[in-house]
Amino acid sequence: MKKLPIFLTALSILTSTVSLTGCSKTVKPGDVQGYDEGEQYISMWVHTIEDTPEGEAYKKSVERFNEKYDGTYFADIEFIPRNDSGGGYSDKINASVMSGDLPDVITVDGPNISAYAANGIIQPLAELSEEEKSAYLDSILDQGTIDDKLYALGAMESSVGLYYNKAILEEAGIAVPDKDHPWTFSEFLDILEQLKPIMDGKNGYPLDMTFPVGEASIYYYAPFIWSNGGDLISEDGLTADGYFNSDKNAAVFQYFRGLVENKYMSATPIENLFESGRAAFKFDGAWEVNTIYQSYSDIDLGVAPYIVSDNWDGGRYTPTGSWAYAATTKTEHIEAATELVKWMSGVDSGILLYENTKGNTA
Repeated sequence: MKKLPIFLTALSILTSTVSLTGCSKTVKPGDVQGYDEGEQYISMWVHTIEDTPEGEAYKKSVERFNEKYDGTYFADIEFIPRNDSGGGYSDKINASVMSGDLPDVITVDGPNISAYAANGIIQPLAELSEEEKSAYLDSILDQGTIDDKLYALGAMESSVGLYYNKAILEEAGIAVPDKDHPWTFSEFLDILEQLKPIMDGKNGYPLDMTFPVGEASIYYYAPFIWSNGGDLISEDGLTADGYFNSDKNAAVFQYFRGLVENKYMSATPIENLFESGRAAFKFDGAWEVNTIYQSYSDIDLGVAPYIVSDNWDGGRYTPTGSWAYAATTKTEHIEAATELVKWMSGVDSGILLYENTKGNTA
């Protein structure tokens, strides 16, 4: 399994000039309802609003933690929402790096874990047993491990798929391949050409593939690049020239440009094109499943493997990763912080998060 490469950010400038041991808020027993004498106080920031299904799940998990560890630990959660451009929460983290006002535990988006570790914002967790680690997906452990040290654990995971409308493919007489024999770029072109007259009759397109602007574009496109033998940046994460603009990558982007030119997909976004039955296929994340089940139950949904290059080497290529929990370098109580990280990323908290959000958190 291959993950998106990680970029070191301007945080390196901040952390190279500012100590993380500045002034921080001191909380005493009685200052916060439920925090009593003899308990270790653990502060935590999360990246969402309290009054949302996701926020309510985090709050409930913390309440259960405090009930479980009453008399030993007390976790205090603060909600700092992330805006559509990714700021807000991240801005608060960056500012607190300079002020030394980080909490004990933070939520960290997958692509930021490596940068936060490299720049001294988060620290390795206390040691977990092999039995404890076995409760997590390998991809979650891989995401949180930097230089053989475990920094973060997540309660959720994400990936991508090629979703299809079963009724439309049945109408066209198209059989879907299994995971070991995905359609190649050339084979998929033939499929789209076969579907075009059918979708023209539905005032639609064979493919819905209008990705959001920003990091999501790389997330969705990376598997196509990897299956063609390309990459986004160098292995050390420091060089893009010759990698992102390689001939192999140019061929991939030319392929998708051809999909637009041949009107297999719209050149501009059309809201709910696939969900309204006007597209046979859609590339999207795992959250699309619940979008369909909850709001478009008339669509008979199927999922096929991502298409691969004609030069595919047979490997598995997918983006993975999502929000995780980590202990900051501010905390002097790594054992307590680790207990909270394990709790928030554990099975019970994961089930609660799923039940509240139906998987729409990645």
